[in-house]
Order: sequence, then structure tokens, then C-alpha cells
Amino acid sequence: MVRLRSILYYLLMAVATVIFTILGILLLPFNFPFRFKVMSGWSVFNLWTLKTICGLDSRIEGLENIPKGPAIIMCKHQSAWETLALQIYFPPQVWILKRELLWIPIYGWGLASMKPIAIDRSSGMRALKYIAHQGKQRLEHGLWVVIFPEGTRTAPGIRLKYQPGGGLLAEKSGYPVVPVTHNAGYFWPRNSLDKKPGTITMKIGPIIDSAGKSAKEITTEVEDWIENTASTLPKPNFN
Repeated sequence: MVRLRSILYYLLMAVATVIFTILGILLLPFNFPFRFKVMSGWSVFNLWTLKTICGLDSRIEGLENIPKGPAIIMCKHQSAWETLALQIYFPPQVWILKRELLWIPIYGWGLASMKPIAIDRSSGMRALKYIAHQGKQRLEHGLWVVIFPEGTRTAPGIRLKYQPGGGLLAEKSGYPVVPVTHNAGYFWPRNSLDKKPGTITMKIGPIIDSAGKSAKEITTEVEDWIENTASTLPKPNFN
């Protein structure tokens, strides 16, 4: 039943993606905050169907730590779930992402309409400078900037070296960082079709001030909070 429910969920997501992609293109003449508000309906719908069809709910802790904004969100990356959930709690936002995502038919078109900071990850320092420059501009225009410092989805319990882009953006812009962690990877595993029923826990950490700190210091502080907090989150047993 888990597999059948997951397939139905993906079918509905595909239909919603086509509809919202067309809507995103039609809304391009409007200002970004309005477009984001409308387009985030895609996330609302997908989280609702995830709960209704797959029995996968969520519990959010630390909402009181969210500043009036904007800020830089550095989040644990285990699944696609967090890309949906973050849009609900930190609007309006843009993502730092690999440019290849924009090449995906239909989905990439809608994604491109949401002003992402798309980078060539193979370009090294040039990509970091681009993140710092474009991210600072987005922040100054009142937009949150989301970055997944691990650079890729990582299974629960696996720890990768955090990439320096988010820390560099914080250092150069002076904006604070909001660390976020969760245990979504247990319920929505990477490279898996199945969506397991249960309750995902997401924790929003206290603001990390970037003033007077280097990119390395900021990244280390963020990594320590995310990884230490992740180790305390529930580890479900599906046996």
C-alpha cells in the first residue's frame, strides 16, 4: 500500500507541476512577492496530498526563532520534502541551486520563473563569488535566500563536508543565518519512490549572527548546530 499511495502522490504532483508551471509563466509580469505567494500553492497542495494520501505529516519546532527577515536559510538536505516545507515558513524566498535543475522539462521552467541563483558547481571560486553577489542583491530586495550547504541530498546519519557558499554570502552581506534541520530522510528517502507514513520533525534554530565572523567560522557554527541537533531527532523504526 505504501508503494501504491506513493505512486498516486507522484501522479497528482505531476499534474500540479504542469498547472503551476503554466501559471508561473503567466504571472511573470507581476511582482515577485505576489508570484511567490501564488506559486507556493504548489507546495501547500503537495504537502496536503502527502498527508492525505501517504499519511506523512510534520511537526515544526522553533518557529519563534524566525526573524522578521530577510535572512539566509541553511538547511539540512535529505529529501525533496524540505524544499516544499521551507516555502511555507520563509516567504518570499529564492534558492541557490545547480543550474542543471533548470534544464528539466516543465519543472525547470517553473523553477526558473522564481528567480533562483543557479550556479555551475564546477566553476569553483567563480560560483562562490556569484552566490555572494547575487545573494546579497536578493537579500537587499527583501527576499530570503535558501541554501543546502551539503550540496546534495544526504541519507540520515551521513555527514558531508559543508560547502562554503552560504557562509561566504553571510560574511559578505552581513545578514544573519537561520539554521534548519529535520529527519525527513527516514520518511522520504533519497532515490526512493516510497513515502513512509509518520511525522517528520523539523527544527528551526536560533539566529546565527554573521557580524565580525569569517565565512569559515559561520559555516562551522551552522554545521555544528545542524548536525548536533539532527542527532537528537527521532529515528523511526518501520519494521
